Amino acid sequence: MERLSLAMLRRPALAGALGLLLMSGCQSMDQKAAPQASLYDRLGGQPAITAVVDDFIGNVAADNRINGFFANANVPRLKVLLVQQICQGTGGPCTYSGRDMQTAHRGMNISDAQFGALVEDLVKSLDKFKVPDREKNELLAALGPMKPQIVHQ
Repeated sequence: MERLSLAMLRRPALAGALGLLLMSGCQSMDQKAAPQASLYDRLGGQPAITAVVDDFIGNVAADNRINGFFANANVPRLKVLLVQQICQGTGGPCTYSGRDMQTAHRGMNISDAQFGALVEDLVKSLDKFKVPDREKNELLAALGPMKPQIVHQ
């Protein structure tokens, strides 16, 4: 194999291929250097999260599989806490001020099926607001680790 020399660079095809290779390398370096927007920002920030939470609470209230858990809930406070929790969990500027999930759900004896119903109600709201699959899946992945702290507590 020949070593790269100035004479070879004068060959149009080789020079063009080398140029494309160098440009694509620079582009991928630029793409790596550019910071990606947080999930919070890609979701639309606090106004969008608040709209989804409002709709989600409506879905839960209408869901006979789980609405009994919320019969005595302070719904306005619950909405604030859910917005804070999602905001913080997606990289937003909020700080969650509620109890940890294990303490908040202790004694409720929530089943896997009931937890699944809650997730379905959330997905229904995310779909209503046309949240793209990537962001929806990232949000669900961020919230998923809470399940062991909620189910059967």
